[in-house]
Formats: sequence, C-alpha cells, structure tokens
Amino acid sequence: MSIKDWPAEDRPREKLLQRGADALTDAELLAIFLRTGTPGKSAVALARELLDDFGSLKSLLDADINRFCQANGLGTAKYAQLQAVLEMAKRHFLEILQRGGVLDSPEATRAYLGAQLRGYGHEVFACLFLDNQHRVIQWEELFRGTLDSASVYPREVAKQALRHNAAAVIFAHNHPSGVAEPSQADKAITDKLKQALALFDIRVLDHFIVADGRPYSFAEHGLI
Repeated sequence: MSIKDWPAEDRPREKLLQRGADALTDAELLAIFLRTGTPGKSAVALARELLDDFGSLKSLLDADINRFCQANGLGTAKYAQLQAVLEMAKRHFLEILQRGGVLDSPEATRAYLGAQLRGYGHEVFACLFLDNQHRVIQWEELFRGTLDSASVYPREVAKQALRHNAAAVIFAHNHPSGVAEPSQADKAITDKLKQALALFDIRVLDHFIVADGRPYSFAEHGLI
C-alpha cells in the first residue's frame, strides 16, 4: 500500500505537521527526507531498511560518500542534499548562540556542539570563546588527534583566548567510540586548562563530551 493510501494521522508528513517533528520515529523522519521509496517499497519501508543496514540514524548521517551511495535508494544527489541539511543545522544553532547568549540557551549549545563534532572519526578538541556577558565571540577547533586521543596544550588554548579577548570559555571534544563518559585524561586536562586560564582571569564554564546520545556536561556532573 502506498503511503498516500494510509490514514492521514499515520503519514509521516501529516503527522509532523499535526504533532511536531519530535513525534516521529527515526524511520519516519528519514522517509520525509527520502520523499519516495523504490519500486514495491514505500519511503517508510525503505527508511527502515536503511536504518537496519547502517545500524542507526547516526551511522547513516555520519557515513562517507562511498558508503552512503552504496545503499539502496541513495546516491550522490541525496548525499549532497543531506550534507546541505546538516550544514544548515550547524549554522542555525550558531546563529541562536550568537543572538541569545550561550548561558541563556544551554540546549542550543548542546545541539550546536553535537552538530559540529559528531561526524568525525577522530578526536577533535574545540572551544567556544565568550565575552564577559557570556555571548559567543568565536568557535574554533583547536586540536585534532587519533581515533581515541588528541593532544591538548594549555599554553596554546590560553594564547587563543587572549587573542579573542575572551572572558570565559566552553570546551568540547568528541569521543568517536560513542561513549560519552570522561576518562581520567579528560578530567586531568580540564583541570590543567582551568589553572592555566585562571592566571588571566578567564573562566572555564563547562566542558562537553560529544558522543552517542546527549553530550556529557562536566559542569552538570560537578567536575568544573
């Protein structure tokens, strides 16, 4: 049966318009992105097949062009469309942060950091530099590393913070393994960074770890 023959409340597009995007399953959201299925298969059925193939929505969104285009019903046009959507999401969250101030929008901060750092297959350490009212001055990826580590140098972080005339910072790095819990090395470097920046009266407001699920906040867990 074609999706257009389904009851209106079960069709992904109509369901989204009536109840909001958060009411949809991963397969339903993906079906709206796909728009059409393949011969004998609805967009929702194709979306479910793709999620089974990739293992999760995150894995599909993070796939490189070769892996993406090998899948049934996908290709370079869909890959380009997806990359455009992801980049628009990044820019949308950055505009929210710049307009509203980081501390006034913690969920936008989380969403922005997740959008920026989730797709990497190696560790990236980055920083949001903030003014004295905690508004965003600049986002910078400072260090890149291997699959499970990135060398972070407090002296270089302090230098960049002074260059931006920052009054506060929020750190973020990703865990490609998908596990958001901080390691002892994560805790140790956060303490070293706090000590280095304290010499210049620059506050460390938080350190987020981006992995699967909700980004981990050091501040929320009493580690800042």
